[in-house]
Amino acid sequence: MMSEKAKIQHIPVKVYRTQDRLMVAAPMPGLQPEDLGIEVTVDNHLILQGEIRGLLKDVKELVIDEWSVGAYHREIQLPVPVDAERANVSYGNGVIVVAFIISSQTVPARLTVQRVAPDHGQRAGYTGHTT
Repeated sequence: MMSEKAKIQHIPVKVYRTQDRLMVAAPMPGLQPEDLGIEVTVDNHLILQGEIRGLLKDVKELVIDEWSVGAYHREIQLPVPVDAERANVSYGNGVIVVAFIISSQTVPARLTVQRVAPDHGQRAGYTGHTT
């Protein structure tokens, strides 16, 4: 008989860029905005993390276990320096999108996401273009 266990889940990412911005998108379903952690380190690493809560209680038998509650974690080296303090973040439909302004040097920051609706959040670090 299987029992449910919390696992650290790998987060697939999509990284794309325009002339002045670098965007990172990643599916992280099941989270609330306040459960998300986003950090850019001084050495230009992006760390995405989140904690899913809610192990099943009083389950007699777990028959199939293809997804898990537990932590999300992913660290990637960003391909260009970014200004993390001015990043915009949106979270909706289980996908987080972080939009960075490309910079001459990395500006590290820890970013928080504010709830704007049930299961949706955002952080506005800048508006418009930098030109």
